[in-house]
Amino acid sequence: MCGFVGFTNELEDAKVVLGKMMDKIAHRGPDAQGDYIDDTIALGFRRLSIIDLEHGQQPLFNEDRSLVLVFNGEIYNYRQLREELVSCGHQFATQSDSEILLHGYEEYREEMLNKLRGMFSFVIWDTKSGELFGARDYFGIKPLYYAKMDGCFLFGSEIKAFLPHPAFHKELNTAALETYLSFQYSATEETFFKNVYKLPPAHWFRYGKGGMTIQRYWEPVFEAEEGKNLEDWVDAVSETFDDSVEAHKISDVEVGSFLSSGVDSSYVACRANVDKTFTVGFANEKYNEISYAKELADYIHVENISKVITPEEFWAVLPKVQYHMDEPLADPAAVALYFVCNIASESLKVVLSGEGADEIFGGYNIYKEPLDLPGYYKLPRFLRRAIGKVASLFPQVRGLNFLVRRGKDLEEWFIGNANMFSEKERKQLLNITTEAPSPQALTKPYYDKVAGKDKVTKMQYLDIHMWMAGDILLKADKMSMANSLELRVPFLDKEIMKLAARIPLHYRVNSENTKYALRKAALRAMPPETANKKKLGFPVPTRVWLRDEKYYQYVKGYFTNDTAKQYFKTDRLVTLLDEHKNGKKDNSRKIWTVFTFLIWYEQFFIKNGEADYE
Repeated sequence: MCGFVGFTNELEDAKVVLGKMMDKIAHRGPDAQGDYIDDTIALGFRRLSIIDLEHGQQPLFNEDRSLVLVFNGEIYNYRQLREELVSCGHQFATQSDSEILLHGYEEYREEMLNKLRGMFSFVIWDTKSGELFGARDYFGIKPLYYAKMDGCFLFGSEIKAFLPHPAFHKELNTAALETYLSFQYSATEETFFKNVYKLPPAHWFRYGKGGMTIQRYWEPVFEAEEGKNLEDWVDAVSETFDDSVEAHKISDVEVGSFLSSGVDSSYVACRANVDKTFTVGFANEKYNEISYAKELADYIHVENISKVITPEEFWAVLPKVQYHMDEPLADPAAVALYFVCNIASESLKVVLSGEGADEIFGGYNIYKEPLDLPGYYKLPRFLRRAIGKVASLFPQVRGLNFLVRRGKDLEEWFIGNANMFSEKERKQLLNITTEAPSPQALTKPYYDKVAGKDKVTKMQYLDIHMWMAGDILLKADKMSMANSLELRVPFLDKEIMKLAARIPLHYRVNSENTKYALRKAALRAMPPETANKKKLGFPVPTRVWLRDEKYYQYVKGYFTNDTAKQYFKTDRLVTLLDEHKNGKKDNSRKIWTVFTFLIWYEQFFIKNGEADYE
């Protein structure tokens, strides 16, 4: 596990600049560093040593040193691939999983990607052709950013690494801000920094004299297989998941596991056979899963290390969290994740976590909505739309929101697991005009690919491509790496995805429960009360704190500062805050979305990314 940076090189002081860029991501690899510099390219690497501790240093080279690699991630089937490549005549210099990519690229070019099992982003420099080849894993577990500025091509694991380069021009992408207000995360390929892009999941790129080519190499395909009974699917889930967990445990250092009260992390902990589990919670019992986690840890006879996060600790770390995030992310669970990564990092270097299960097995509670009151859909569409329009005229409450959504097609209202400000609301809130597309314009390409599928499958497909990559996996990578910790996600394995995509809808989501087949598999490994527990997410008491005078005033200070005045109508921001404090509306998520952006902006545009968080 590591971080890397690089740029096409026309600098006389390339080594100095590269060193400063590497320093920006020292947290991703505190164990070692390395570089490669020639007249054309500069590559830098920071290492967190996990596999082949002694010889796995990067950059790595092939036999004749014509290919140079920097790599972030883990290849779990590297031993099998190594045997295959040795039989083809390739000679290995290390026992690391990283070297597989060099020889695999020599042998198979981009077709190598379909052979990999793991999480990865990497770049290979071909000294003979003068081309860069890079790729990102199937789900987007590991990040890869790039920018073309002043004739220079920059690339790396984190955007902040670009800041010291003289060609980098820092400019806020205001369209990204407007889009973010709806999604709560950066939802487009262009980031919050103008002309800085993220390579999408399951894509490769080639960059050279002929310009840049980007191409998708894999995508999930949902094709339900009818005819098998529930037990057959449960058997398949159990077998495939156990295989994935074993693959994700490959390491030369100790591996632990996160543990909450939910079925996903619990299932991982039960099957992983680790010695240590880690949990965080809050003093408010409604937002504390520690007791549940300790009960399960006792049940499976493993140690549980926990921490109660105080409000003071939570609020104090917000600037650091948003700095490490690179782009604003308004998910309060990111902060809780930072703390659980922090306590885990005090004991080990690698943890397993349960991310991805909800998206691929159908775990979110909102996935049940298309199945609720099926008779309502028998009403004529025009009548449902009329009822929805009338309901929208009244103050938003749960029951009326249901009618509003039922009056619309799924593609009109479901933009993913988070939906903060509508297009109309965000334009009323902003003090600027942008060219941001509508939320529906961004979701349409994904809906088009699953046209004709059932509503739940459409929701899952959208969340896999947008919510999971933009929120879930972003915070997983950035919060773990902020603590020099490798986080592995055994649910996000292409073999598991291949299986989950074949499970019929009624074994994914039904009137009884979400993640139905997965929960049945989990029942074989844990108590029923854990396997069947309703999903809570990572509960954080932000709505409670925002009604506290201390934190109300703290947020209000940001809502009325110069940055807020530049981008927002501050009277509307204060109204949102006052309505929440006075108990008129629960505006907590909308407040947190704007507040998070302002915190992030402060780190990168007021403090210029120079706060010392290393």
